[in-house]
Amino acid sequence: MATENEKPDNEKPIMQEVATTMDGRDITRGFVSPLQLLQPSDTVLRSRGNSDLRLYEELLRDDQVKATWQQRQLAVISADWDVQPGGTGAQDQAAADFLREQLDNIKFDQTTMGMHYGVFYGYAVGECMYGRDGRHVTLEAIKVRNRRRFRFDGAGRLRMLTANKPDGELLPGRKFWTFATGADHDDEPYGQGLGHWLYWPVFFKRNGLRLWLVFLDKFGQPTAKGHYPGSATQQQKDRLLQALQAVHSDSGVALPDGMDIELIEAARSGTADYTELYDRMDRAIAKVTLGHTGSSESAPGRLGGEDMAGDVRDDITKADADVLCESFNAGVARWLTEWNYPGAAAPRVWRKMEQPEDLNRLSERDERVSRLGYRPTLRYVQDHYGEDWEVDNRPPPAAASPFGFAEGDDSVRLRADTMTDRLEREAEPAMAALMEPVRRLVANAGSLQEIRDGLYSLYADMPSEQLAVVMRRAIAAAALAGRADVAEGE
Repeated sequence: MATENEKPDNEKPIMQEVATTMDGRDITRGFVSPLQLLQPSDTVLRSRGNSDLRLYEELLRDDQVKATWQQRQLAVISADWDVQPGGTGAQDQAAADFLREQLDNIKFDQTTMGMHYGVFYGYAVGECMYGRDGRHVTLEAIKVRNRRRFRFDGAGRLRMLTANKPDGELLPGRKFWTFATGADHDDEPYGQGLGHWLYWPVFFKRNGLRLWLVFLDKFGQPTAKGHYPGSATQQQKDRLLQALQAVHSDSGVALPDGMDIELIEAARSGTADYTELYDRMDRAIAKVTLGHTGSSESAPGRLGGEDMAGDVRDDITKADADVLCESFNAGVARWLTEWNYPGAAAPRVWRKMEQPEDLNRLSERDERVSRLGYRPTLRYVQDHYGEDWEVDNRPPPAAASPFGFAEGDDSVRLRADTMTDRLEREAEPAMAALMEPVRRLVANAGSLQEIRDGLYSLYADMPSEQLAVVMRRAIAAAALAGRADVAEGE
């Protein structure tokens, strides 16, 4: 009989959730009622900000945080977005066209920028404003709300904090678009944003700057030191202190009898490594936000990392775009499809984060591949070089000679080059016909001896008539090329 620690393997799959966070089964949180608000597990947010996201809002006041975060945001927003049908049916295509029209009307880039702050804070909340056009449920707007107004309860449901309901008002389903990211497990509905990793670099930078200013003040202006006799009264001491304070602002001061003032010069010189601390924290901020320090430090030229300057890491920004699009597709896109096109596969919104391909390099590669005997399809040409291409079905120019040269050519060299290209194309099927029996022989032979004997028998039967025609034209082309060389040398 199996014990508690020796449970047998299940013959059938278990469909229900086992490692649930409800009913006190999550030992990291303890018992949390479904009606009770969950607290974020972010240790920095809880210890330094009492779970209030205003702690991370203050980080955006830092110049380096703002600049690097803006680079990351603009890299996502600047990428074009598109809507792909979820299937191949007519309803699937109609659902995609409808969603594309809705996103065009709501300024989707601006909405995306607001929701993208969820990467910084850990989660984001947007309220969908619906309407009707007579037949469809339309999307009038998506209003990105302040995430501080919302919490999740023990059942993972979104609640809105109000003055009358500090435990949160339960919100209706299919009304709010939410997403969370950054946490290393799915039991954290609040995610974990960049603010968690940016807090300490900004903290040390600000405190270092404060101490730096104090140092500069001491270095730039000496400290005044007052001396008073042991018999001085408290009133005389206070007058001396006032005189010391006046040293920094007044051109002259009066002292009581028996007292004097001495100026203490700063003994240290230089910056005392405050600049190194400041720059080091800036590099840490750039590395957390962008994944590298290149764009914030690079100088022109190779020594400055010319390929990194001004760029953000493609993989990081693509991941941001993927998180946003996946959450939108699982939420708003699916809701609108189920309401308006029941049974259709939900379309997918995505952003084109890939860098545009170098067309010059691509054309050179395609040319090399074509020399191997391959040619691109019309779909390939349109996908890589644009839609405004079609197959050229025009007949070739009328031939003026048995070799197919067009009338009116001004250059013998041009005619020879044209003939050479044409011969190369026409020789392909003839060479293929010659080599096909050889390929079959090699594939079916059992030994090298058998291949050798087979080649002797194949030689007499090879279809060489078509190749002979091509060779005659090749000889003519060679003669014309020679004439052209002679003409050019005269």
